[in-house]
Amino acid sequence: MAQITIEVPDDLSTQLMQLGDQLPELLRQCLVQPPLPAQVYRYILNFLSSQPTPTQIAQFRPTPEMQSRLLTLLSRRQGGDLTPAEQQELDEYERIEHLMILLKTGNLPFLTGQSHP
Repeated sequence: MAQITIEVPDDLSTQLMQLGDQLPELLRQCLVQPPLPAQVYRYILNFLSSQPTPTQIAQFRPTPEMQSRLLTLLSRRQGGDLTPAEQQELDEYERIEHLMILLKTGNLPFLTGQSHP
């Protein structure tokens, strides 16, 4: 394991000391970027937190910008030109799509207000 020395203000030093062994994981989390831009997650979370009706859930679609990006990624994958970062981005879109399909088919009843069978 590498050791890094940095200068920080005294008040920050006190806070960092309290983290102890958690500091490396905290730094790792700060450096890892999500595969999709924040506005994509925000769009989905805003929709879900609006308590959509079953009809609104069925009609939910990605934004035109998201659809365009998906088409670009799928085209690049088909052409064999997808970078590892783009593959992660595409994988994340696919995970979100899977969750939305589950929601639309009623398999996530806690989000649709339905009781569990």
